[in-house]
Formats: sequence, C-alpha cells, structure tokens
Amino acid sequence: MKHFWLLTAILLASSVPAFAQTSVKIGGTITDDNGNPIELATIRLEGTAIGTVSNLKGRYSLKFESRDSVTVIFSMLGYQTRKRKLVSPKGNISLNITLPPINFELGEVSVTERRRQTGTIQQIETKQNRLAPDASGGSIESVIATQAGVSSNNELSSQYNVRGGSFDENMVYVNGIEIYRPLLIRSGQQEGLSFINPDMVQSVGFSTGGYEAKYGDKMSSVLDITYKKPERLEGSASVSLLGASAYVGIASKKLTWTNGIRYKTNQYLLGTLDTKGEYDPCYIDYQTYLNWTPSKRWEAGIIGNISENRYNFQPEDRYTRFGTLSNVREFKVFFEGQEKDLFRTLFGTAYATYRLNEQNSITLQASAFHTKEQETYDITGQYWLNALDGGTQTDGSTGEDETSETIGVGTYMEHARNYLTAEVQSYSLTGHHRLKSHSLQWGAEFKREHIKDRMREWEMRDSAGYSIPQTPEGPELFYTLRSRNETDSKRYSFYLQDTYRFRSTAGLFTLTAGVRGSYWDWNKEFIFSPRASLALIPSFNENFTLRVAAGVYYQAPFYKEFRDTTQVGAITTVSLNRDIRSQRSLHFVAGGDYNFRAMNRPFRFSLEVYYKALSNLIPYNIDNVRISYYGRNLSKGYATGIDMKLFGEFVPGTDSWLTFSLMKTEEKINGQWLPRPTDQRYRLSLYFTDYFPGSRKWKMNLKGTLAGGLPFGPPHSGREAAVFRTSPYRRVDIGMSRCLIDRSERENPRGIRSLWLGVDIFNLLNISNVNSYYWVTDTRNNQFAVPNYLTSRQINVRLLLDF
Repeated sequence: MKHFWLLTAILLASSVPAFAQTSVKIGGTITDDNGNPIELATIRLEGTAIGTVSNLKGRYSLKFESRDSVTVIFSMLGYQTRKRKLVSPKGNISLNITLPPINFELGEVSVTERRRQTGTIQQIETKQNRLAPDASGGSIESVIATQAGVSSNNELSSQYNVRGGSFDENMVYVNGIEIYRPLLIRSGQQEGLSFINPDMVQSVGFSTGGYEAKYGDKMSSVLDITYKKPERLEGSASVSLLGASAYVGIASKKLTWTNGIRYKTNQYLLGTLDTKGEYDPCYIDYQTYLNWTPSKRWEAGIIGNISENRYNFQPEDRYTRFGTLSNVREFKVFFEGQEKDLFRTLFGTAYATYRLNEQNSITLQASAFHTKEQETYDITGQYWLNALDGGTQTDGSTGEDETSETIGVGTYMEHARNYLTAEVQSYSLTGHHRLKSHSLQWGAEFKREHIKDRMREWEMRDSAGYSIPQTPEGPELFYTLRSRNETDSKRYSFYLQDTYRFRSTAGLFTLTAGVRGSYWDWNKEFIFSPRASLALIPSFNENFTLRVAAGVYYQAPFYKEFRDTTQVGAITTVSLNRDIRSQRSLHFVAGGDYNFRAMNRPFRFSLEVYYKALSNLIPYNIDNVRISYYGRNLSKGYATGIDMKLFGEFVPGTDSWLTFSLMKTEEKINGQWLPRPTDQRYRLSLYFTDYFPGSRKWKMNLKGTLAGGLPFGPPHSGREAAVFRTSPYRRVDIGMSRCLIDRSERENPRGIRSLWLGVDIFNLLNISNVNSYYWVTDTRNNQFAVPNYLTSRQINVRLLLDF
C-alpha cells in the first residue's frame, strides 16, 4: 500500500506541468549597428515551427508555452544570426537584439554581402568603372552596355539596345525626372556627352524588362539614376586625351550642393577613321544639384544642366578597302565642303517633399527641357571604285604586282539644312506611404510638348553618264526631303502600385503590382498598363532568389515616330500622322539569382528568359545612330531570348562579370516575317579587374565584346531590302592604372585623397568593326556596300584626382 501511494504521487507530480504550463510572451526591437530598425527579420524557436517577423519599426512579439529551456533565433539576410537561450521563461520578457552585418574577411579586404534583387530593378556598382578604359569618356552607359541583354556596337555613342528594342525605347531617369536627348543626331561622331555626369552619381538602377508601373511608357528598359548628397566637402578632377572634368560637392547640416563640369573632344579618336579631314568636335556641359532640408518634414532641391555640342568637319579624302581575299575592292573619295552641327540643350527641375511622418511623404516636382538643334552640310565627293587583282596579302597589304580595274567613277553632292527646336514641360505630384508590410506609391503627371521642325535634305549622284536620271529640266536628284512641321500637344498620366512583402513556410515573398494610365490629346488615345512582379527567397535555400514578371508596356509616340515619310521616286515628303497609335509590348520574364562562394570569394549567377509579344509596331531603319521611322503602325512581331551573367570577385576585392545573351526578334510586314534592325542573335561581354601580384597600387581593367552582326540594306529603301548582315562586332579595350597617392584609408583625410595615372589601349586587337555602309553602283548597275569602319587601335593617357 505504501508503494502504491508513492507511485501515485510520482505520477501526479509528473503530470502537473502538462496541465499547469504557463504562457510566455517575448517582445522587443531588432536593430542594426547604427540603431536603425530591421524590417522583416525572422524570430523563431529552435526546433519548432513557432515564429514571427519584425514590423516596419523593427518590433516583434512572440507567444509560446513555457518549458525548461528555449533557444530563440534572430536572423535576417545580410546580417549575422543571433541566438538567445532562455531557461524556464515566464511571463513577459523584453529582448532587444542588434544584428551586425555579415562581413567576409579576405586578407586585407572586407566585403559585405550585396543587396538582394527582389524586384525587376538591379543595382549596378559603377565606382570601379572610373578607372576602366572607355572611348566615350567614362560614361555610365558604357557600364550598362556590358550587362546581360544589352548591346552597343558603336564606341563613339552612348546609345544602347535592350532585348531587341531600339535606342528610343529606353527610359533614363535622374532623381525621378525623365531625361530627353537631341533628336537630329545621326552619328556617334556628333553625339558628344550623355546627360548623366558619372562624378555626381550615387546609385544606378537598371531594368531590362518587366519594370514597375511608376516608370513611364516605353517598351524596353529603365535606367534610374540617383545623384549624390555629399556628407562633407569633396571633389575630383580628371584629364585625358579625350577631355577633362571637374566635380565639387559641398555639405552642411541642412544643405548639400554638387557641381560638375565636363569637356570632351573625340578629335583624337576620329583621326583613325577612313575619312580623313579636319575634325573639330567640342562638347561641354555644366550640371548642378542643390538640396535643402530645413527640417525633418521638408526637403527641396533643384537640378540644372546646360549642354552644348558642336561638331565641325571638313573632309579631305577617304580610302577604304573591302571584300574578300579573292575579290578585293577599293573605294577612293576626294571631298570638298564642310559640315557644321550644333546641339544646345537646357534642362532644369525643382522639387519639394513634405513628410507627414516616417511612413508618409508627398513630392511636388516641375521640370523643363529645351533643345535647339541645327545640322548643316554641303559636301561634294568624287569617287573611284576599283577591283584589285593580285598582290593582295593576307594582312590586307598590297604587293608590287597588284593591278586594278576601275568599275565605277562618279560624283555625289549632299546638302542639308535641318533645324529643330523642342520644349517639354512636366509637372507631377507623387506620394509614398508605408503600411505594415506594404509600400504604396502613386503619382500623377501633366506634360506639354512643343516641337518645331524645318528640314531640307537632298543628294545628287553623277556616275559618269551611266546612271544619271534625265528629265527635260536636267538630272533628277537621287534623294530629296522637305519637312516643315510644328506640334503642340499635352499628355496626362497616372500610376498606382504597391509592394507587399510577406513570409510563409515557402520563404520570403516580394510582390509588386500596379497600373499605369496615359492620355495624349494629339491622337486622342488612352493607354492602360497593368504590371506585376513576384520574387521569392525560398526557405529551403536562401542563396536563391527567384523572380517572375509580366505586364503590358506601351511606346507612346514621340515626334520622330509619328513623322510619316512618303517616298515617290526620289522625292520624300513628310506629314504628321494623327492616327498613330502607341506600340505595344507584352513582357513575360522568369529567372533568378544564385549566390555562392568559390575559392572563398562571393559570386552570383543570374539567369533570365523572356518573351515579348509586339503589336502596333512602327517599322524603322537604322543608319549609325539615326532612326528613320515609317510613321505608321504597319507590323507586329516578337522578341525572345535568354540572358546569363556571372558576377563576383574573380580577383579578391574587385568586381568582375561575364555575360552571355541569345536573342531573336522579328516583325511581320506586308505578310512577310523579317528580322528587326536590332536582331543580334548572340552577345558575349567581359568586364575584368585585377591587381598586380603583391601590390594594390597597380590596377588593370579589361573590357571585351563579341557580338553577332545586324541586318542592313540599301538606304532609302524598305525593310524588305535589308537582307544582309554586318560582320560580327569584336572589340577589346584594356587599361593600366598606377596609384601615385593613396590616403583613402584614413578616417578623415584632408587635401588629396588619391591620385591615379592611367594608360588605355582602345581596340587592342585593331579589329575593323563596321558601323554602317555607303552604297555605290558600278557600270553594270551592280550595287556595292562600302563599309564605314569604326575607330582603330588608339592609346589614351589619363589622370584622376580625388580630394
């Protein structure tokens, strides 16, 4: 009996906790090293499915049943994980946690994990590009051109194509304002400086498709630039054979002010072209960004830009050899005349932001863009087209026994008097609100456009009597164009989008969905664009990031798109098409990133597949960087492909990447499927950075490109005649830099922070890349496409100073 009561007491004692278990509640705030709250950090009990996430202010609360001991795990991507063991917890427990960022120690270099791309905008690091070789003078666009899905086959231009789209299908924003470029520019030689001043850039966001509703109505890509707000007095200066630049940033408690001036001349590069003469290009611009924050609630600022591009050219002669080893042709031209071009642009924007609190803000913004452009030339050329036979060596040189036969002799005259002025004014109101796990953005914009266009071009060819069109009044012109048009139109647009982040057992989701609407009074068209993207960081492996995106994107016509050109014989007339409709593209994108470590260094592999269904297309032809549109919606088409990128530290402490893209794009015109002018089937790009062994003072940057040829055909002809392809584009640029002064590691360096001396070799392999073609006719009425080659090998010296 005694043993019975003892056993009963033991059983009762062991069973009491099952009925008398107490509830425990822990709560607190999760912050980083700087005391900033960490949103969506995970808090969970080790060995259980019990958990929660922190809110926008980093606060959390978690309830569970008490036990002998429990381990609470605090984690967040990009931060170190922390654990806290609680012994017999009871009641309410306050537990504040600080999560330090993850740092990987690589010898003397400390690398912090990079921000995950959970949307369709990828953040691109451009600081190391300052020392990279670049024939365009260190532009941001040269970095963009090395990204997956992007192509650029002209080192004299900052323009680029994205996934089969044209230059005009890319949006560029600086601090939320859309940037425009001159309209009359027809060649990279004329182009000069792009708007973006790389010395003033704080961050670069780029999307190749499936982008958010807050971005405007274009079909291909978004380049989103944010200018910097310096924290102290800083500056830089650079000088090279291609030009010079200077930057100064001033900062106080409530005011920041940055100023940048740039000068560029590509006279040195143009001297390597086949067409010799007196090149006198001069490009200069000044930009300023002023930001004033009088209180925590108010912020105001202005951005201003003045730019002037002058291109003067007096050609003298040209000698081009082309063809194959067994069928060599040479093209000789002697010139008279000159070309004078002027592109002057003014841009200004002002904004004011009112913050109701940390979660709500409203911004009012106004901007104005003005461009005055003129293109004038009168050039006469006398040419000889010869067939060479014998004496041609494998390297293209001429042997002593070479003979030639003249198969074409002629004279051509080209004339242009083109003048254009354009003004664009825009006014917008935008808002940003954060509600728990939601980030809501909205905006409304009014835009007015006024464009005045006066164009007159003609070309006459006299081919030694065998192909002169004769009329009773004399020879006809080979080509002539007249245009006198003026437009004044208004556009209205709005957008609304929400970004919702939530966690489930599958992982961390980021859903962005929105709509965009626009109305244009020129053609009375309203367009509506729903867009959405979803990203997942799966719980089974947080090294992966998976993304899908879809949406309807419109290319709202700008002036060049609705200029309807009609050609009858040699006469081309221009009218403005009020029945034009926006081109449309349906984007479908799927892909993701995989972060991994190899050789104890961080890497990231990215892959995306896409399909774009195109309709209401306006066909066009490309000559150099000039796009000539049909002015009517005549076709439909598609673009599909796959983009891959391997990014990481091939050398410890440096960023390098390798990209490879496959793409096909076609359109159907008059019942016939034709490759679009940007149908570049493959592209391989390399950006590689290295240091000399045992020294950080020597740095090497290498850029390489191998890309397929593009379709082309005779000028002033339809797309159906573009049945040829250019040769592949191949180019390698290399730069070597030596650090003469380095005080950047000091906590508060005064005076000069660093001084670099660099030497670049452009087109290291001296490959003759083709940019466009000039067409001539022989005595048998055979047409020959004479290639216009780009720049050859050239050396550049530069000096870069930071203080």
